[in-house]
Amino acid sequence: MKHMYAPAGMEISDAEEIAGLLQVRLADLTDLSLTLKHVHWNVIGLGFTSIHELMDQQAEVVRGMIDEVAERITALGAIAGGLPTQVAENRTSDADYALGRGPVMAHLGALDKVYERVITGHRGAIERVGDVDAVTEDLLIGQTAKLDLNHWFIRAHVSDTEGKLATAGTESEMEAAATSAHLLQPGGETERVESEDEEELVPLT
Repeated sequence: MKHMYAPAGMEISDAEEIAGLLQVRLADLTDLSLTLKHVHWNVIGLGFTSIHELMDQQAEVVRGMIDEVAERITALGAIAGGLPTQVAENRTSDADYALGRGPVMAHLGALDKVYERVITGHRGAIERVGDVDAVTEDLLIGQTAKLDLNHWFIRAHVSDTEGKLATAGTESEMEAAATSAHLLQPGGETERVESEDEEELVPLT
């Protein structure tokens, strides 16, 4: 649908470009909120209660961001694309979250990679809108601060006393899950984690 108007003082072409960037941020935030609820429902093992509750708290924060971004898109004269197919099309992830039912540390390792992707996308959008729309820039900066805080809560579980992340150097959610899963059980056992496609064995060594 053709972009018909822009906020006062802004060119329609600029509003259209910024709305397009925000559609991607909207999709990533929606995907993140659903992923956090998925972990809330499917995390198991030692530390379950605190992480079960933390996921709900973080999902609530992210849902507030979703509404802010969607309303900014409409204020820019565009339609906020929040339907399932639109989210799947616009998100930066090529696939759904990798883990199904799994232990606390495996999910936290995987979530570290999820937050990395979403926050990196927000920072990239901030750089692109800064010279054109200070309102959208301010919105994204505020959201990035909240996302950084959420990410810190995740990373505090998967780092050592020197600040080294168990997920450092990992490329995928499943790889990050595997490298993090040993942190609560260093005795050399293995624990089974169900991915969305198949059940995989996550090493605890």
